[in-house]
Amino acid sequence: MAKKKRKKDPANMSFMDHLEDLRWHLVRSVLAILLGGAVAFVLKDITFGILFAPKDASFVTYDVLCQFSRTLGFEKSFCFDELPFRIQSRKVAGQFSAHIWTSITAGFIIAFPYVIYQFWSFLKPALSMNEQKYARLFIVFSSFLFFIGVLFGYYVITPLSINFLGNYTISSEVFNDFDLDSYIGLVRASVLACGLIFELPIIIYFLTKLGLVTPQFLRKHRKYALVFILIISAVITPPDIASQVIVAIPVLVLYEISIFISRIVVRRQKRRERQNA
Repeated sequence: MAKKKRKKDPANMSFMDHLEDLRWHLVRSVLAILLGGAVAFVLKDITFGILFAPKDASFVTYDVLCQFSRTLGFEKSFCFDELPFRIQSRKVAGQFSAHIWTSITAGFIIAFPYVIYQFWSFLKPALSMNEQKYARLFIVFSSFLFFIGVLFGYYVITPLSINFLGNYTISSEVFNDFDLDSYIGLVRASVLACGLIFELPIIIYFLTKLGLVTPQFLRKHRKYALVFILIISAVITPPDIASQVIVAIPVLVLYEISIFISRIVVRRQKRRERQNA
């Protein structure tokens, strides 16, 4: 009988062994994304029904914003019966290409928890036994933040951007007929950017573990972080104050949560150092 191949001890692995291990984690992640993409590809009507929903005047976000704007006396801003633009495909393979890349994006979103699991599995040998116990919590928490960010990008950023850009005109002689790639790119950028931005507490956790940031550093540079957040908000939203504030508020909340997480990490590191002294 062939002997079962034993997994190498991480402490005795060479640099090339670690690279080989990383390669297999990446391969498994890519396969999961492709599998999720295949599901999205087959369920084309559902995938593109979700994708094109924000261009419909009956989209839930527009109803909420319409009611809110009425209370503020700005009814014309978000109350409308139709968005004045069409989506067109001007390339021979435009729709097929959009189908492929949209499915891959959807596959990444679907497979995100598994991708995070692979990321954690690669880092696991470098963590203490106590930290390894929180693997499930880490995967759940990071996936939760990512999906909340995706929903925020889809239900808030995308409608705000589509409403602003779809109604923006420089002359009555110019008609808005948006290219399919441009529309999908807008939705994809809004959704993925927000999903990754909402991972800020996770990023701060690892930066604190590596000793690159501290709670004191985060608190001291809070005002610079505020400016940076406003710049990011201006980049991923239409150029109006209301949209930027809507985006900036949850990111600021995440920043404060990140400070709290960083403080917990530093406190545990100091406690561990006292126990080992």
